[in-house]
Amino acid sequence: MSSYSVADAKAGLPRLINRAMAGEEVIITRHGKPVAEIRPAPVRGPAARAAFYDWLAGRRSTLKGSPITSVELLNLIHDEPRA
Repeated sequence: MSSYSVADAKAGLPRLINRAMAGEEVIITRHGKPVAEIRPAPVRGPAARAAFYDWLAGRRSTLKGSPITSVELLNLIHDEPRA
């Protein structure tokens, strides 16, 4: 883990990004206290999307049914008189 002050990070941001992309944990500090972390962005793509859909399907199967659908709820909100 490497720590850099805000001033050091500002002066050498491209270098810190390269370090983070290489797997190094890069922490930015202000007055000696950690305030931010630089790390590679998560990989997005078909595999991540499939994992999300699997998670969503699992959540859906654990939720209890609602007596009202989302469409019915939106219709109630839309049709409600405004004050």
